Amino acid sequence: MRIVAGEWGGRRIAAPPGRATRPTTDRVREAWMSVVAPYLPGARVLDLFAGSGALGLEALSRGAEHAVFVEQAPAALTILRANLTTLAADDRAEVVRMDAVKYASGLQADAFDVAFADPPYGQGFAQALAEAFARTPFAGLLCIEHGRDDAVPDLPGARTRRYGDTCLTFIPAPE
Repeated sequence: MRIVAGEWGGRRIAAPPGRATRPTTDRVREAWMSVVAPYLPGARVLDLFAGSGALGLEALSRGAEHAVFVEQAPAALTILRANLTTLAADDRAEVVRMDAVKYASGLQADAFDVAFADPPYGQGFAQALAEAFARTPFAGLLCIEHGRDDAVPDLPGARTRRYGDTCLTFIPAPE
């Protein structure tokens, strides 16, 4: 995997081994970042189900000020920390070992500018995160990657883009 653009554009990062983590493809990550680009300069970013940290690292590379990475799988955490060290991003990042839905559910409103979530498909996590966001909009914009068959509540202002079997749903905080 590599960082697509920005400060670290073209730099390679590691991905966790095995099938427990499904990295977002460069194509989908680029599409994702093109939508959120206006929100990134100076932003506080949250990367839920962080895995390798590719989404949060891409955001940092493109001008985000700080990122919090939430992951609980030990192998993914090891890779994530190594990627932060490789890019010398430790001072702009915080790693939290915790269940991502629990973490998001405990946040205050507007805790982050942008929140990314790339949960495992088909396990109800996308729906649970969207519902937590509807109760307390913890970011100005929540972006969820999910499978086309995953249920995501139809929240006001939400829009979904489809890339094969992968969908990106963008949910703005209510005004």
